[in-house]
Amino acid sequence: MNPKLLHPATGEGQAEDSTLSNRQEEARRRLEGDGGPLLFADWIDAAFLHYEADPDRLQEFVPWPLDLREGRALISLVAFTMRRFRSARGGRATAWATAPIATQPLLNLRTYVRGVHGPGIFFMREWIDHPFAAALGPPTFGLPYRRARHSWRSRREEVSGTIRAGGAAGGFSGRLAGAERIALAGSLDEFLLERYTAYTAGGFRPLSFRVWHEPWHFRTLEMESSTMDAFLRHLRQPWTEGLRFAGAVFSEGVRDVWMGWPRFA
Repeated sequence: MNPKLLHPATGEGQAEDSTLSNRQEEARRRLEGDGGPLLFADWIDAAFLHYEADPDRLQEFVPWPLDLREGRALISLVAFTMRRFRSARGGRATAWATAPIATQPLLNLRTYVRGVHGPGIFFMREWIDHPFAAALGPPTFGLPYRRARHSWRSRREEVSGTIRAGGAAGGFSGRLAGAERIALAGSLDEFLLERYTAYTAGGFRPLSFRVWHEPWHFRTLEMESSTMDAFLRHLRQPWTEGLRFAGAVFSEGVRDVWMGWPRFA
């Protein structure tokens, strides 16, 4: 962990929040108690685009109670590149099995829930390019994968991306602002970013799995243009009506992410 960061407003050093550190350790202990990591990966160049949705409409499409923030229902589009996807066991002897899908661009659509294994995220939809990975996700982890063509880019202070899936297309571009920071305990950033239990319903039955990683180090992403809300409306679900943009951030990523074993939820 990085013990000293620049505060986004004052530029002064900000010590890493001890409460967040405690939550990190608790998440790690819980994953270890569930059998330890099954898979490792790096999640690189992650752009988080947040939206506010009507909670009543959204709840109709989510099988767990929504975790509301001051009465608001939030969803996020997260565009990133997964690298070094690999088994947590066997080292080089098993690396060949995941080599074809070790690097993948992804876009996931998630909301925030309170499930049977604690607060977490619910993956409503995920878009991935590789056909084998798209076929493998639903029966193993219940991940709701769909095929798509991605292009995510970060260059200096600019971040942009495009996606095409089925008959829908979307894109965004933005510029980084402020200093790098971590989420403070109790903040909206923590609510949206620091989640360590995932819930899925894209396979044969609802599942969950735990994750663990170091805290996200991120900067504000000031959007210059975006058609991602139009991309979501192509899903033709009532909750996509009246979406309100709620902000965006960008992180260079987290490495050696732990992904635990799937279990019934």
